[in-house]
Amino acid sequence: MNDKTLKTGTTTVGIVAKDGIVLAADMQATMGNLAVNNNTTKIYKINDSIAMTIAGSVGDAMVLIRYLQNHANLYELEHKRALSTKSCVTLLSNILNSSKMLPFYSQLILAGADQELYSLDMLGGFSKEDNFSFSGSGSELALSALDKGYKSNISIKDTIELAKEAITSAKKRDVFTGGDGIKVVIIKKDGIEELPIEKYK
Repeated sequence: MNDKTLKTGTTTVGIVAKDGIVLAADMQATMGNLAVNNNTTKIYKINDSIAMTIAGSVGDAMVLIRYLQNHANLYELEHKRALSTKSCVTLLSNILNSSKMLPFYSQLILAGADQELYSLDMLGGFSKEDNFSFSGSGSELALSALDKGYKSNISIKDTIELAKEAITSAKKRDVFTGGDGIKVVIIKKDGIEELPIEKYK
């Protein structure tokens, strides 16, 4: 990948709570060793019940997001029901694998209101995560906080705090993680809620 490609550098996490899933991400975009944007969105809605985090090449990730959003809209129009999380991750996996000779430089986390959380690599491999997932250059730093703070049947409130702690831990040591704050999205059965941007402490 060319060093001048706009990248999200990044740290993103997805955490399964007792009654929902929390996605969180930093907001810094980089080009080579430069921070070029401190207000970059790295969590996107696919439909009213599915959202996805991105790490890697912004251009590659945006192509995938637009494709999934369009397909989800067409599916709902044709079938009169929303695309399921499993169907969405399978479609995304097939797209990534079909381009493995010229891959999308993206690492993705996809989650849905049916309490399903998946992590995907650039070749289309995916795994369903029971507890949490992470991606980006600050993954190892975030993982330390997740391992320490995660517990079964964790509440949404505690999950939000854990997600913020994981991103903040990565920001302290990973030069590609940062930006104006932390974006947090909550996915529950009744829909997707985007919280106000949380400033770093």
